[in-house]
Amino acid sequence: MMERLATTPFGGGRMSARLFARQAKVGARQEELRNGNGGNETGRADKWQLLRALTEAREVFGLGDRTICLLEALVSFYSERELDGKQPLIVFPSNRELAMRARGMAPATIRRHLAALVDTGMIFRRDSANGKRFCRRDDTGEVEEAFGFDLAPLALKADEIYAAAEAARAEAKAIRVLRGEITVHLRDISKVVATAMEESRPGDWVDFALRLAALSGRLPRRARLSDMEPLLADLRILRDTVETAYLNSLTEQEMSANDHHFERHIQNSNTDLPSESNGLDHNTGGSAQNSGPAPERKMAISLTKLQKLCPQLKDYAKGGISSWADVLKTAELVRSMLGISADAWTKAKQAMGPQAAAVTIAVMLERAETIRSAGGYLRNLTEKAEKGAFSIYPMLQALERAKT
Repeated sequence: MMERLATTPFGGGRMSARLFARQAKVGARQEELRNGNGGNETGRADKWQLLRALTEAREVFGLGDRTICLLEALVSFYSERELDGKQPLIVFPSNRELAMRARGMAPATIRRHLAALVDTGMIFRRDSANGKRFCRRDDTGEVEEAFGFDLAPLALKADEIYAAAEAARAEAKAIRVLRGEITVHLRDISKVVATAMEESRPGDWVDFALRLAALSGRLPRRARLSDMEPLLADLRILRDTVETAYLNSLTEQEMSANDHHFERHIQNSNTDLPSESNGLDHNTGGSAQNSGPAPERKMAISLTKLQKLCPQLKDYAKGGISSWADVLKTAELVRSMLGISADAWTKAKQAMGPQAAAVTIAVMLERAETIRSAGGYLRNLTEKAEKGAFSIYPMLQALERAKT
């Protein structure tokens, strides 16, 4: 067992009160662990799992990618997989060996990143009298004295690092969810405004477009929750305003007296609808909405717009299509013709809402030749809707693109 440990850096390296206090604290903690007074903390950790966690939490500790790379190189010189911080864990690679395992890192860069690891308390320097790294062994081969870099502080930080990594993962997940919801709001607002302008509907659509453009550029590439939450609040307000303006512009024929029976769930997601190998043309992405239905609200698409995009639906309407009630009745007939079972149709209406389910059938009719299994396709969309990962607008947009 090593009896003497260097506590000051070699040569011109500076000693600081913070470093000395940190070394004293680590020494006291090691003594507690050796005496069985460590509480729930063991001071032990799998070195590769610990490095992975530190990589996830590197911003918390102020470490860059290259610094983590150098630490990984240092850890690789420790032969055991488990780091036990109760004792000094000194590795003593030569500069050449360290540079090779650090992917050819230049000596000056190595020195800079070593200083960062010491400054953040991940390692200690245990310098010899001449600054060289080596060890002396006794007659039995046990290390008697070693000089190099002590990894014990890293092992003793294991609980702190794991906790920071878990918090970083939770924040990253929350950011993905918010980013997805922001994407959906930006997309849907843009589509409603574009549709309103195309249909020459009364309303302040140019002002809405300008407000949307101002909000579109507010999100940094590496945004944090504090950046995203205010933006999301502004987008929610704008979306409600835009959709209300659109719905107010609809005529009595478009709204229909029976429309209250056909209100649908709009479930936000950053996922455009998935397609089978021969299915509709959509992009895919990760879900960004918690499971469960969203509040009921009418779709921001007019009956006129639907008939323009899905003209084939009218061919199956017995008395023509003059209301959303006619759309639903016709969709009932078309789903049977497409080979969709009554059970699959019922589940789709429950998950999506009757109006959205009917629009889905109308779109599928337009693309019937490209859908290998209409029943399977609808069930796939129903499952997405049940998880809150379904929006009708990407289907309509894809159909519109295909017609232009």
